[in-house]
Amino acid sequence: MKDTPIIIGYDAKRIVRNGTGLGNYSRTLIKNIIHTKDLRFTLRLYAPDQGKEAFRQQIKETKQVYYVYPHGKKGNIAKAWWRFSGINKDLINDGVQLYHGLSGELPKGIHGTGIKTLVTIHDLIFLRFPKYYNWLDVQLYKYKFQLTCREADRIIAISECTKRDIIEFGGVDPSKITVVYQDCEQAFKEKISEEKLAEVKARYNLPDKYLLNVGSIEERKNVLLAVKAFGKLETDAKMVIVGKHTPYTDKVIDYITAHKLQDKVMILHGVPFADLPSIYQLAHSFVYPSRYEGFGIPIIEALYSHLPVVACTGSCLEEAGGTDSIYVDPDDVEGMKAALLSVLSEVNRAEMIEKGLNYVKKFDTLKVTKQLINEYQALIK
Repeated sequence: MKDTPIIIGYDAKRIVRNGTGLGNYSRTLIKNIIHTKDLRFTLRLYAPDQGKEAFRQQIKETKQVYYVYPHGKKGNIAKAWWRFSGINKDLINDGVQLYHGLSGELPKGIHGTGIKTLVTIHDLIFLRFPKYYNWLDVQLYKYKFQLTCREADRIIAISECTKRDIIEFGGVDPSKITVVYQDCEQAFKEKISEEKLAEVKARYNLPDKYLLNVGSIEERKNVLLAVKAFGKLETDAKMVIVGKHTPYTDKVIDYITAHKLQDKVMILHGVPFADLPSIYQLAHSFVYPSRYEGFGIPIIEALYSHLPVVACTGSCLEEAGGTDSIYVDPDDVEGMKAALLSVLSEVNRAEMIEKGLNYVKKFDTLKVTKQLINEYQALIK
């Protein structure tokens, strides 16, 4: 590449607004690029507003990395329009050579500007399982997906599963799509001090031995399968569920109450990110019974935290967990019961942990960042 820095624009809405999911993906990606040796890019982060300070400030602004906002005061409709199409004028004026849509969207008309485009598509669950969404949202997401497939020069899928869905639902040529896996935050890879672990354990009143689940407590995540299976076990372990409260959570709580599992199952809401690595490292095992995901970052976090993993078949979770994790059908309570019994009884636990740590190396930060930069270089050479 030339010595003059290449100017790359990013859709930064999720960076400044989202605490988990797409927000974590976007922030981690930007930080990883910043930390590459001999940074030859200027990164302009285009956000409709400043969002939340706690999220925004996770990216430190410099002469090479900074946020860009719409000119003047903007209402919500104006912000949405700017992100949908109006941003193109700013990208041209700012000399952006490559634009990366980090959350499955590209501005309408950007292909005609001459700016090279790349988009990361995380999942197409709204098309695979539309029952989990309201009808109007599905139509909007479908329109944006089809538009983005037309506008994009290249598409990054975060798993082979997502790549297959893009080909099926978007009719996209497979040669236009590259799979670049995700890595998780560095905090999950670092050993936490005994003092910090003890403090977190006491603050949340965590049990000595527990099965952990992390993620939004919603129907698609299917945590009730694990609760039903766990409730059938005779074990001194407990189950700890960490996630955002949704209407589905009430269904889970009703089941726990009806089956007198209050002493066996614990639900935590509003846990800050800073405490999550400790909660993982204090756990005994990890369960992720989701029916469908784009990738499954919590599984990566669990493997780095030295936890054996039980997950479900049917989407991409085998890609995230590898061949030495245990997988069951998302409707098989007895199968889940047997899987949980296996990991909680210590059988093959050490071997599962060792093989999981070896497998998760394929998602190493340097490796996935190099793949991404190779995509950039191929587009702007």
